[in-house]
Amino acid sequence: QVQLVESGGGLVQAGGSLSLSCAASGSIFRINSMGWYRQTPGKQRELVATITDTSSTNYADSVKGRFTISRDNFRHTMSLQMNALKPEDTAVYYCNIDYIDIKSKGTGLRMSLWGQGTQVTVSS
Repeated sequence: QVQLVESGGGLVQAGGSLSLSCAASGSIFRINSMGWYRQTPGKQRELVATITDTSSTNYADSVKGRFTISRDNFRHTMSLQMNALKPEDTAVYYCNIDYIDIKSKGTGLRMSLWGQGTQVTVSS
């Protein structure tokens, strides 16, 4: 079984910085892409940033130049450094991984897993 544990988040004033972390553990054979998503009440979950196993990154236009995603393939961890935060960045942030379980290493069956979410609140 694979688990994701998120940490970080909290309350910060506009213009401030926060860092989020996500750690995967369990029967992992390989993690392909990892990503951060966010959701506010009444809205769909939206992509914030993703990173592939070769560290190719993709960002939502709204966070480009302010957020930086990174990962440690050995430790199965991912981070999101958020700078110049704005009130509109307020949301619950979720990490997501696209992975192959050890049991499926022969078939390459890919699975998706979400973290429990962590609240980020930016005050104006």
